[in-house]
Amino acid sequence: MKLIDLEAHFLTHDFAEYVSNMDPPLGTKGQRRAPDMLEKLLNLGEGRIKDMDQAGIDMQVLSLFQPPHIQRFEPSDAKIWARKTNDALSAAVKKYPDRFVGLAAVPAQSPGEAVEELERAVKDLGLKGLCLMSNVREEYYDNQKYWAIFEKAEELDAPVYLHPASPSAAMANAYADYRALMGPPHGFSAEVSLHVMRLIYSGLFDRFPRLQMILGHMGEGLPFWEPRLDFAWLRTMADKPEIKKKPSDYLKTNFTITTSGMFFQPALICSYLSLGAERVAFGVDYPPEKNELAVEFIRNAPICNSDMEKICHANAEALFKL
Repeated sequence: MKLIDLEAHFLTHDFAEYVSNMDPPLGTKGQRRAPDMLEKLLNLGEGRIKDMDQAGIDMQVLSLFQPPHIQRFEPSDAKIWARKTNDALSAAVKKYPDRFVGLAAVPAQSPGEAVEELERAVKDLGLKGLCLMSNVREEYYDNQKYWAIFEKAEELDAPVYLHPASPSAAMANAYADYRALMGPPHGFSAEVSLHVMRLIYSGLFDRFPRLQMILGHMGEGLPFWEPRLDFAWLRTMADKPEIKKKPSDYLKTNFTITTSGMFFQPALICSYLSLGAERVAFGVDYPPEKNELAVEFIRNAPICNSDMEKICHANAEALFKL
């Protein structure tokens, strides 16, 4: 069965060098400690395709690996690096159009410039959507000054991948004593799931009903909480959100979730039963996660063939008009 990986990452040599020379808290020395992963991130050609072929993956949807993400840069630097990395990604997609799909990076801290870069990336570079990290210099996208980005994404029919970032400063104190929790063990999902609920409560999807978003890591826990998500909306409460539908309804009309980095059958079955096969898609989170592990996981899922077709490739093909 054809497999399209909705979450795979890349770096360019100049961007990797730039961030490795930055000082904390923006910078990271992680690439230096993991040379094998860095080599995989930097490879946008035959080496990457060999890894895909060995695991049986037909296509990757590529987004910039951002430790730190450009949405924490100064606006002028963010604009420069968004353009440079999008140009490099476009070149790889055009060289291997049957293997790669590209998601643009944008300087979201400057919404007007982000809109311009998104339009350039889709119309001129042939990229299919964008990847936003889950806060912009400590702010969330429910702030309406960012909504022009979503308006343009809806206009272009360009899906938005909302990717985890370290928790914003408002949340980070709770992790101060156990900093490892700020990443995949807890903080990433807490950050993104809260952000999604803020977006839903803000009325973003009532304003832009055709906007499509993607969440990794089996929906960052949201399918598990479905009845609780609707608690305030279903009751007459002073702080009931002023939105047209139940929060869980927006998950089923405006979001696709991926299996990236969450190779756990009970979580998949919960998500499949909660959202339906049309809203679940295969993902790896390559190269931090292993292609072979992700493929073995999805091949062994107790799901009928017609729904497996949707999860493995048809949903991605519909999202990105492949």
